[in-house]
Parts: sequence; C-alpha cells; structure tokens
Amino acid sequence: MLVLLPPSEGKASSGRGAPLRPESLSLPGLTAAREAVLAELVELCAGDEDKAREVLGLSEGLRGEVAKNAELRTAGARPAGEIYTGVLYDALDLASLDAAAKRRAARSLLVFSGLWGAVRVTDRIPSYRCSMGVKLPGLGALSGHWRAPMAEVLPEAAGRGLVLDLRSAAYAAAWKPKGEVAGRTATVRVLHAPTRKVVSHFNKATKGRIVRSLLTAGAAPKDPAELVVALRDLGYEVEATAPARAGTAWALDVLVDEVH
Repeated sequence: MLVLLPPSEGKASSGRGAPLRPESLSLPGLTAAREAVLAELVELCAGDEDKAREVLGLSEGLRGEVAKNAELRTAGARPAGEIYTGVLYDALDLASLDAAAKRRAARSLLVFSGLWGAVRVTDRIPSYRCSMGVKLPGLGALSGHWRAPMAEVLPEAAGRGLVLDLRSAAYAAAWKPKGEVAGRTATVRVLHAPTRKVVSHFNKATKGRIVRSLLTAGAAPKDPAELVVALRDLGYEVEATAPARAGTAWALDVLVDEVH
C-alpha cells in the first residue's frame, strides 16, 4: 500500500540536526528536479525579500519564512514526519505509533511537496515554505515542473498494490495515476453525514485518523475493494464508487457525524 499525503502549511522548526543531503532523499529519480527548485528558491529568498514574499504568497507576518528559505542548504534537517505539522499530522501522530506501525509508515507514506516533489516520512529535510501552487520566475508553476519527473518515478514507487490518495487538489495536479495504477487507486472525501458537505478541518483530521487506524491495525488491503472492507472493519462508514471506465480511480466517501 502506498499512501499519498499532502504536506502541511505549518511546519516545525528545523532544529540543530545535520544539514540537508539531497542525494540521500528517497525517490532519487526526482533529484535533478528537486535541485532545480531548491536552487531557484534559495536564490529568490536570498535576494529581494518583498519580491520573494509576493512570489511565495506570504503575508507580512510570514516575512521570516523568506529568510528561512534562504538558508535551506545549511539549516538543520529532521525526518519529514517531524517537520510536517497541522491538523492531518496531529491526528496521524506518527511519534506515538508503536514500532511496527512506524515501520509500516516508513514504507507506505509519501508526502507531496512543492519543493521536494515527494518524500518519505523518514527522509531528513529542513523546514521550508513553498507550496505546490507557487510559480517561480524561472521554473514557472511547480505543479507543471513536477509532472514529467513524477510520471517517471511514481509508477514504480506505487508497485503493484493499493494507492490511497489523500492529497488536496493542488498536490494531486503534480501526478495523476494512469492506466492500471489508476485502477488500483482510491481517492477519499470526508463528508459531514447530515449535510453531505466537505468541511476542511475535520476532513483533514479524519484522513489523519484513517491512516493511523490502518497503520495501527496492520491492515494491508491490496486494492480499493479490500480497502473499503478494511475501513468498515475499523468502524468507518464508507460509500464506494467503482470506476466507470478503465484507467480511472475509485472514489470513496467517508461519512462522519460530528465536526471536530
């Protein structure tokens, strides 16, 4: 099982660890594309601060993020699972998983990123600010920058098993599973059952809980149909729509009664 996660906008501090080693990151086929983004981002943020804030879409209150980006090559690095914070990651709570569940997380979780493309939760990265929606002056829209290298690398990373896609639309734009990979991919919406509406906060929190439940239970569904069974066994109310045609993903709705 491969689980595709969005990053979090908020991130923990880099700390005092050894600096980034780009060549040590998982999915080495993305190295050249990562270096291109990293080089332009560092150069941008080491120059005109106001221009950098405009490009990155940062408010005056987030001015410090520009200086942080300028030091990415020398800043301390920590496992990505410790860097990403926010609602989904708080609910997932990787640090409190038992040893077996942590090993499953290391194998199965892949976090998408405007800067790194995609990383494992064990990959050591510095704290940064660069969303997939950014358009860098040289490289252009990052979602477009990542499409070709992702198309080369991700099908192999997906292997032959289930792909559980929990990404937001901006990050899904960087790689869309195709062909037989799409047929074993499941996308998930979380709906407030009484209203049938998506609510951002509990959508993210529930997705974090779903991943934690699967990791803790040691569930290993091989395809979307088995995922539906596994989630129902774990107590989730799930409605599933199988693909109407080949080469498209399953659509799962998880219904939640309480907004929290």
